[in-house]
Amino acid sequence: MQVLVAYDVSTETPAGRRRLVKLAQQCKNFGQRVQKSVFECAVDEMHFERLIRALTKIIHPEEDSLRIYRLMEPVEKYVRVYGWDKKVDFEKPLLV
Repeated sequence: MQVLVAYDVSTETPAGRRRLVKLAQQCKNFGQRVQKSVFECAVDEMHFERLIRALTKIIHPEEDSLRIYRLMEPVEKYVRVYGWDKKVDFEKPLLV
């Protein structure tokens, strides 16, 4: 399944800035960054649950916001990108 992870972390304190870095690092373990605080991830059900557990352990619900959206398949049909797109399609060959 394809999911979109978006977050907003309060960075007014050093602890908040550390949470921001930790969230990005965790998201990179599951997918790819498509905007500064937005990641697209291709996961199965087991990894989806791991992703949720990993991210919810990091955030502070009183200060931070985390949103995870399941994208309808096929993503190419439902997602429109305007402007620069640095997303890598891992279903196609990476080397030409």
